[in-house]
Amino acid sequence: MEQEKPTTKGKDYPLLDRELSWLAFNYRVLQEAKDPQVPLLERIKFMAIFSSNLDEYFKVRVATIRRLIMLKKKTRQKLAQEPLKTFEQLIQEVRRQQEELGRVFRDGIMADLRKENIHLLTENDLNPEQEAFVQQYFRSKLQPLLHPILLDDTETHLFLKDQTVYLGVRLTAPASADALPGQIAMIEIPTKRHGGRFVKLPTVDDQRYVMFIDDIIRFCLPALFPDYGCFDAHAVKVSRDAELDIEEEVSGNLMAKIKKSLKKRETGYPARLLYDPTSPPVLLHAIMAHTGISEDALVEGSKYHNFRDFFQFPDFNLPDLKYVPQPTLVHPKLEHEPSIMAAMKKQDYLVHYPYQSFSYVIQLFNEAADDPKVTSVSATLYRVAEDSAIAQALIKAANNGKLVTVVVELKARFDEESNIFWAGKLQKAGATVILGLPDLKVHSKLGLITRNEKGKLVNYAYLSTGNYNEQTSKIYTDHALFTTNTAITKDVDQVFNFLIDQQADSKFSSLLVAPVNMRERFLELINREIRNAKKGLPASMLLKMNALQDERMIKKLYAASQAGVKIQLIVRGICCLVPGVEGVSENIVVRSIVDRYLEHARVYVFHNNGEEQYYIASADWMTRNLNRRVEVAFPITQPDLVQEVRAILDLQLQDNTKARNTDNTYIQPQEEQQQVRAQYDTYHYLRSLVQEEENPERKEE
Repeated sequence: MEQEKPTTKGKDYPLLDRELSWLAFNYRVLQEAKDPQVPLLERIKFMAIFSSNLDEYFKVRVATIRRLIMLKKKTRQKLAQEPLKTFEQLIQEVRRQQEELGRVFRDGIMADLRKENIHLLTENDLNPEQEAFVQQYFRSKLQPLLHPILLDDTETHLFLKDQTVYLGVRLTAPASADALPGQIAMIEIPTKRHGGRFVKLPTVDDQRYVMFIDDIIRFCLPALFPDYGCFDAHAVKVSRDAELDIEEEVSGNLMAKIKKSLKKRETGYPARLLYDPTSPPVLLHAIMAHTGISEDALVEGSKYHNFRDFFQFPDFNLPDLKYVPQPTLVHPKLEHEPSIMAAMKKQDYLVHYPYQSFSYVIQLFNEAADDPKVTSVSATLYRVAEDSAIAQALIKAANNGKLVTVVVELKARFDEESNIFWAGKLQKAGATVILGLPDLKVHSKLGLITRNEKGKLVNYAYLSTGNYNEQTSKIYTDHALFTTNTAITKDVDQVFNFLIDQQADSKFSSLLVAPVNMRERFLELINREIRNAKKGLPASMLLKMNALQDERMIKKLYAASQAGVKIQLIVRGICCLVPGVEGVSENIVVRSIVDRYLEHARVYVFHNNGEEQYYIASADWMTRNLNRRVEVAFPITQPDLVQEVRAILDLQLQDNTKARNTDNTYIQPQEEQQQVRAQYDTYHYLRSLVQEEENPERKEE
């Protein structure tokens, strides 16, 4: 993807458009689906991730832009960029990426599947034995799930479910007097009720066969419409507006509002109608007429939609077509400690997901639930697993008589229903449940355990860049701190007090907390580097985040660059800053890493004239994180932990395998330079720490 031109409307510094920058990130995901060095079944998963990301993008961001377009002209003129122009640019880029996805699927993945003796058959590829199997499968498994809707002049309203694939079928060659020519029917593809999108056909010798259920239905249309002799079937899919319109709510029953909004989500305004480009105009016009979807919502796709369903593509028990397993590592020290809390009294610990096990945080909360000396347990839940061991440990703590306080964020997009479920379970167990804050999202990942030790209350804190989620901890890279550092635990206690009474006058000596002091403290840290640079002292910053969009922070980084501060940025997703502009940002370098795991940790390092300061955070540098979310950045000061974080960051700076420049070109190894793949080398580094702990003589060597 070519780098979009920066915009400078009303400003004297360059900014990349947020929407196009996000699309550039998603293109990096598509690059992984294209990469022949990535195992074939993993490339299929990246194709699914790309599609899932784009679905969410249309449901949220594109839907929001459509709302902006509908604003009055005077109001629109106050915006950084005309929303209609942004919309036209992003639709053009989306179409380009969709076309490339189609090529990747047809010419790359399909061809490589055939090389591995895996055949994704269409309705036109079946031999007689397969035809018999498909017809029998259709009659027994699929036909009972299908309920075709015939469109006629009396059917003026047709509702298409969100993110659901339909076949629009044009019926011709009537075979009976009752059959009308040119009739059009709509059939919902029953992916969820069927239990997946794919059906494996019998294997013959070493040849493996699989079909979309879409194509099984296409093949069996004569059984559904016996009064017609010819069928022309094409897929469509609607993505509906999923923005809940609750960011500014400041009062009322938030739980009820969320539940009401979730019901509206299924009937939200259509942000996109994805269609098969071979669809005849008469079919598209009929669908638009019956749904009320306008032409500007049309986005050209391919024969198949919902490529996210490829998450369920069968693996045929072929491990060679997947990543080589990386067994979860134990923590070199925590693994040998019978009590997590007793270990925390001795020193701080960092656990690095997904390389190291998530079990230690589960063990911590279960230990707290069972310990008679523990008086209270508090936690913030943003996105929890479906069968959350953390939530269950909190319920156990409440049942055991602990004072349990849980902040459940109901505005965690697409996880609202799960969070409502656990909020109800926790309340029933007797926990005090705070359903987020009406005007702020609680995005910080905190835990606090208070224990009565010889008449003195001692606090144990857990702070992380990632969620309390056993599932995502296997695929998101995050850092988690286990600490009894009194400065940190006191501040964590203050954060929970802030969440309970919502008073913003709390003072924090150690933590950076949004929206209270995080922005100001980050600006102070940047300003210190600027002052040092102007004094001729070494000055630098290494900043890793998922997204960089906030204009004030970007402008301050430009000022730092102009003062001579060397800035290295590792930004996975949106990056509105433009590096390498003479006189503005020539001292700024930006790279992005997309690989096997989702880079999710945020780390901020400031040189401080040789006395480096490290902060790990839940927050990106987006306006929403700094202004409208409760976020926490926490310091890392223990020397061995600083060394761990630095080692991981250095590997990411050296990555010449999966790191990209701002134009999405790969950073290539220099001559005689060793190949570095940060995620793999991080795993090897952390494994070496385990080996050193088990064999101290190796450490001495």
